[in-house]
Amino acid sequence: MKAVKEIVRALGGAISLCACLLGATPASAESGVVPNAIRLGQSAPLSGPLADLGTEYRDGALAYFKWLNSKGGVHGRRIELVTLDDGYVVERTVDNARKLLDADATFAFFGMFGSANYAALMPLIGERAMPSFAPYTGADELRAKPSPTTFWLRASYGDETEKIVDQLTTLGIDRIAVFYQNDTFGLAGLSGVEKALKKRKLGVLATGVYDKTKNDVGEAVKSIGTADPQAVVMISTYKPTAAFIKQMRLAGRMPQFFALSVVGYKTLQAELGAEAAGIAISQVVPYPWSGATPLVREFEALPKEFLPKAGVTYTTFEGYIAAKVFAEALRRAGPQLTRERLLFALESMRPYDSGGFSVGYGPGDRLGSRFAEVTIVGSGGRLMR
Repeated sequence: MKAVKEIVRALGGAISLCACLLGATPASAESGVVPNAIRLGQSAPLSGPLADLGTEYRDGALAYFKWLNSKGGVHGRRIELVTLDDGYVVERTVDNARKLLDADATFAFFGMFGSANYAALMPLIGERAMPSFAPYTGADELRAKPSPTTFWLRASYGDETEKIVDQLTTLGIDRIAVFYQNDTFGLAGLSGVEKALKKRKLGVLATGVYDKTKNDVGEAVKSIGTADPQAVVMISTYKPTAAFIKQMRLAGRMPQFFALSVVGYKTLQAELGAEAAGIAISQVVPYPWSGATPLVREFEALPKEFLPKAGVTYTTFEGYIAAKVFAEALRRAGPQLTRERLLFALESMRPYDSGGFSVGYGPGDRLGSRFAEVTIVGSGGRLMR
């Protein structure tokens, strides 16, 4: 194991695990793997400002894992997902990760949440050469860091903001402001908008920032409202997003509002009610309703006992997709499961079509998907493409 870790560190993004595997003897007691189970670990916000997102993502993943376990699992092993609540607090995320590694004997991380949270985890992940699949963050700067054992699934915030800016500028809208959270997440989204506009020889009209620990958006409303933008891209969670929209409208400002996928459509709509109509939200997985793809039909057809409590949402669907892709990697890794075999299996998935949503990895390529599209909340509260 020590030799493999040294190879992983030395080669960075271009892992050459094949040579390691050919000369390795399968481990009989890989951490988190027993004859009848594989234990995955997740730290996610089951409380706090992103509780709905964390719960829905976990439950979407569990829906697939439970269904798969009912069919015998992967090579005769059940998949167990241990999720610890971090409340979207960075320090708790790190503490949870250490517990999952040391006390809970976790085979791999799955769906770890938050940009700043994951940034704080990356040194530990590198130190332990720990497989980490589908972190719930789109921060481009994290993708740029060498982390050969991290495999992303969702598109980056740069991909989302590029799609938004492309749509706006195609419509002739170029007075674009940015409302953002004062952390890794917010700065990543702001950078994405700036790069997309610069590509079109444009710049950000105005910015407004808020402290995520206070959610006071008053100053942001003043700075952005004064500039009178045609559109505002919001890099924010649902409560400050809703407060910002309400206060902008009270101030007589009626720009087009665009939010990123992590805002959570259902929670935002619940917070705004009828005022949510007309808000655009970028998405990083396909439309999850109306049998739009084979993958959607598969999700909708799950037995009731496996379906997430929240039902079908973009977030439960993303969790379901992540679980399906990861289970396919476990299948390809074979019955003599080790972390090294899993990493090699993931790296060899180029591409994999899960039923209307394709992901692909390779040597030095950990990005998975760059799919992004823009939806809009209709007058009846339903999302439309």
